[in-house]
Parts: sequence; C-alpha cells; structure tokens
Amino acid sequence: MLYIIRHGKTDWNEQHRLQGHTDIPLNDEGREMAENARNEYKDVHFDICFCSPLIRARETAEILLKGRNVPIITDDRLMEMGFGEYEGLAYSFEIPNCPINTLFLEPEKYTDPPGGAESFEELFARTGEFLRETALPQVNDGKDVLIVGHGAMNSSIVCQVRNMPIKDFWSAGIPNCKLMKLL
Repeated sequence: MLYIIRHGKTDWNEQHRLQGHTDIPLNDEGREMAENARNEYKDVHFDICFCSPLIRARETAEILLKGRNVPIITDDRLMEMGFGEYEGLAYSFEIPNCPINTLFLEPEKYTDPPGGAESFEELFARTGEFLRETALPQVNDGKDVLIVGHGAMNSSIVCQVRNMPIKDFWSAGIPNCKLMKLL
C-alpha cells in the first residue's frame, strides 16, 4: 500500500503565509493534530516512512509513528514546492494580480514561475523520480509505504499516481494530518 499525509499546522499556516522551502516548525495545534493522527491511524500498518527533510514534516512523522518500529527516512525530493521570493508572503489572494496566485487558481496556466519559484516540471521531475526509484519498488515488494510531506508536493504525487491533469492539481484537497491511501 502507498499512503500519504500532510504535516500538521504551523504558525505560517495560521497566518496564510506561503511556506515552500522555508523551514517552519509545527505549532502547538500542529503537534496536537499529529498526536490525534497517531491515535486515529494506530491500526494502519506501515513498514517504512519517507519524509520531507523540513522540520514540520519530520516532526509530524516522529509524532505519528512514536512507539512504532517504523524507520523514518528523509528525502530531499519530498520537500515542499519552492515559491521563490513569494515565500513568507501572507494573504497573496488579497494582492491584486499577484503572479503566484496563478499556481493556486489556474494551475494549468502556471507555466512561467515568477520570482524564482519552482515550476510544475521541476516539482514533478523530483517527486516522479522518488516514486519510480524509491516508493513504488517498495510497494511492489509488498511493503506498506507512508510519505509525510506538504500540500503542493503531496498533490504532485497524487496527480502522478492517479494520472490527473495539472488543471486538477488541487482537487484531491490535502488537509493537515489526514491520511490518504493512494495504492
């Protein structure tokens, strides 16, 4: 089986800031969400966990799997999508014509990332490589694999596993600390 989960909440989630590669820790609510997920999913079997190296994902994985004998392996290919100069920007939707909003409102038109932001091609290349080289071989060997990551990064994996078009990039809805079974 292949499972995916998004990290718990951070202060920047609360402030509606774009996090991207910025390494923001969980806040108290995020830690509580991860604890609740640990209880909710205690009977779901995982053989191995692959995790973003960013602290909000690592901490979520550690809380979620506390007391289990499940290795947590960080992989840089699971980092959140990079938002370039827009990282840290709050309430982008309240800024008229803010270029980064295309990513969220019309992903199929997000073809020329502004301000050093990562493109879909770059994101899909690294997460696709991770799926092909690391996760799917484990699943094909009968392992139950958990990926702990981020909203956009997780969406890229969902799109690839389910063969969804970019226009539907956000359609899976990736809430914090809710487990999703992909395969």
